[in-house]
Amino acid sequence: MTLSLQVLYTTENGTTFDHAYYESTHMPIVTEHMGPHIQQTLITRGLAGGPETPAGYHAIATMTFGDQAALDAAMAAAGPALQDIPNFFSGDPKMLIGEVAD
Repeated sequence: MTLSLQVLYTTENGTTFDHAYYESTHMPIVTEHMGPHIQQTLITRGLAGGPETPAGYHAIATMTFGDQAALDAAMAAAGPALQDIPNFFSGDPKMLIGEVAD
């Protein structure tokens, strides 16, 4: 069963997000430490929440894993990536772990 980990960086409470740092520094840290366990990564940059509605998220990172063991291994290796979050995001990201529907 394919699993996903989504990290949601909300715009609530006036949070700030440095997209340049995220792309040039943070994602290479994720790749270095968690990458061997990740099947696919998709980064979505928030533009809008609908017609004439501001985006509710600065960005959402979606990573997929082949099974629970791969997700567990990635999470065990995630320390450096988690410690880096304050360097680009001023809030607390939300996470969603789920089963990918085929």
